Amino acid sequence: MEFPFDVDALFPERITVLDQHLRPPARRPGTTTPARVDLQQQIMTILDELGKASAKAQHLPAPITSASRMQSNRHVVYILKDISARPAGKGAIIGFLKVGYKKLFVLDDREAHNEVEPLCILDFYIHESVQRHGHGRELFQYMLQKERVEPHQLAIDRPSPKLLKFLNKHYNLETTVPQVNNFVIFEGFFAHQHPPARKLPPKRAEGDIKPYSSSDREFLKVAVEPPWPLNRAPRRATPPAHPPPRSSSLGNSPDRGPLRPFVPEQELLRSLRLCPPHPTARLLLASDPGGSPAQRRRTSSLPRSDESRY
Repeated sequence: MEFPFDVDALFPERITVLDQHLRPPARRPGTTTPARVDLQQQIMTILDELGKASAKAQHLPAPITSASRMQSNRHVVYILKDISARPAGKGAIIGFLKVGYKKLFVLDDREAHNEVEPLCILDFYIHESVQRHGHGRELFQYMLQKERVEPHQLAIDRPSPKLLKFLNKHYNLETTVPQVNNFVIFEGFFAHQHPPARKLPPKRAEGDIKPYSSSDREFLKVAVEPPWPLNRAPRRATPPAHPPPRSSSLGNSPDRGPLRPFVPEQELLRSLRLCPPHPTARLLLASDPGGSPAQRRRTSSLPRSDESRY
């Protein structure tokens, strides 16, 4: 790809590595550039044009690589320039490769979920006019050495059929592990996992889940006391050696004995009928103006004098 500015002066090396800051690389000694020329703006123009060309080649609705996306993400882009072609002495760009670390949830061979953070291939493009000349392998191999990763440790975001053939041809990556997202990983991804990858903690077995706490279990063991006076036990014939002290204050509830089984209603009524009258009740009957029951019977048997007159 050609540009209206001097690409060879902007990128001194064959492969240039740029991060989110998009800072121009160090310039060669003796190279001068007018102060009014914005080198960062030239880099942004190159990234925007490369992203458009890559989206068109992959039949994407919108570019996934641009200068604004680079500035808002911690990605790294490798740009390969053509050192032989010098149209009008300005140089040209062959292609680029964008990578970055991402947190993913991927499935292994046993369909278990794993939280990993691998290096991902996010975008890869070589200009159509120079394809099948070894430029793609040169750029990809440089990235592997720079990032210190193996091909099977990579995760590829929505790879095109051309990229899958490229990985199979040069790195023998053929068998994939099925995933539910857009990323593709190959067999051996979990064999030699890189340090950032980590697995999720295993789920706790159902038997370990407690339906309630230990304090709740102790509470359920306590018997429920029936209401007073049904909870009173029969009095013993001999009083205890040390009876508990009684409270002298009024309004206190009576002393409660130990718990006893619930008394049926019929048995309770029978015990109340057989209970002797209280001494107080006898005094009330004795003080009745009508006298005793025998006296009332004798009085009612006598004839009335008033009735004989009529």
